[in-house]
Amino acid sequence: METIYIPHLLTKTERKEVIDFEEIIPDLETLTPVRGRLQVTHQGNYLEVKAKAETIVTLTCHRCLKQYNHRLKLQSSELIWLEEKANQPDASSGEFEVDLEDLVENLSPGGYFSPSDWVYEQMCLELPHKQLCDTECPGISLTDDANTESSETSDSRWVSLEALKRQLP
Repeated sequence: METIYIPHLLTKTERKEVIDFEEIIPDLETLTPVRGRLQVTHQGNYLEVKAKAETIVTLTCHRCLKQYNHRLKLQSSELIWLEEKANQPDASSGEFEVDLEDLVENLSPGGYFSPSDWVYEQMCLELPHKQLCDTECPGISLTDDANTESSETSDSRWVSLEALKRQLP
């Protein structure tokens, strides 16, 4: 997706641009291209961005460590304020104070909006925090017999530990 020059939106019908897309987004590992529709509307002092998209990603289950496919769906909207930042804090010192009202997304009114970056960020936010292949996933099965046999035969450096384990009750 090409970047959008924000002042150009003012010349469009209804001051909006609608983009239907189907593409691979860099840095987002997916099995299928991300398909969807994005609408950017210039509302004077802010942009209203709406999107519906979906793709399929491969995740690793946090319980059993098996990989599984997950359909990632996005239905999101955001307001991005258009304002010039006159007083940019000096980040060279490593620390600076940020006011609560500055914790919003904003762009320069004469700048650019990157739809691919926005869709990437929104898709990343939609990734599940708890990645489970199934709600009934039992996790990794651990059996004492399998652990003892594999440690004795696979690596002789563990012999001392095995001897110590046998001494414990």
